[in-house]
Amino acid sequence: MSMDLTTRKTVSSQRLEEQSSSDRPVRRSLFRRLLRWGGFGFIFLVAIIFGGFLHFADSITTLKPPLAPKADGIVVLTGGYQRIDQAVELLRSGAGNRLLISGVHPTTTPSQIRRLTQSSVNLFNCCVDIGYDAIDTIGNAREAAKWIHARGYKSVLVVTNNYHMPRSLAELKYVDPSTDFIPYPVVNSDLKTKNWFSDPNALRTMIAEYAKVLLAGARNITGLGRPVGLRSQEQSDDPD
Repeated sequence: MSMDLTTRKTVSSQRLEEQSSSDRPVRRSLFRRLLRWGGFGFIFLVAIIFGGFLHFADSITTLKPPLAPKADGIVVLTGGYQRIDQAVELLRSGAGNRLLISGVHPTTTPSQIRRLTQSSVNLFNCCVDIGYDAIDTIGNAREAAKWIHARGYKSVLVVTNNYHMPRSLAELKYVDPSTDFIPYPVVNSDLKTKNWFSDPNALRTMIAEYAKVLLAGARNITGLGRPVGLRSQEQSDDPD
């Protein structure tokens, strides 16, 4: 009897060892497959992001203002007086009926802007509105949408830097999809003929702006992590 028990224990132990040793290759094989496919997925993701960056850079370097711009209104997103100068010139030439300068710092007065742009008092009193509420691009979009709806405009020229235009349009269309936004890029430097990829400052700006475009796209799709973007912290009439 004891011999039979010993034999059974020996056979059982051998079977457990054989099963354990057969499971190890399976687990190692599964881990290797997961690691391999994870590596392929990572390479694919990097390729998509890099390809997207090249497309982003190409779209910016080839972006040009319309030859004969015309819209109901004009919106300029602050960030430099070159943008405001161009927007005021568009207003002066009749490209739009009225101009909104969005995102102006509270300490800046209309008279200071008028003097810097060398504009007439009559033009500013007649057709220029100053927006002090926006603190970022999302705030610019909300401030502009409120102004557009109050005026009943259907088409608006958007004046900002060329590298800032894709994100600006994305935020404006998210808040106000019914308005026709016409890009009017202000080009600070000729990125098409200049080797911007060899200029550390230009390359840093392009990469940073591309990252912001990706973030804005993800935020607009999911609706998560979207700040108000206004000093007043008041919600505008948008899809949020």
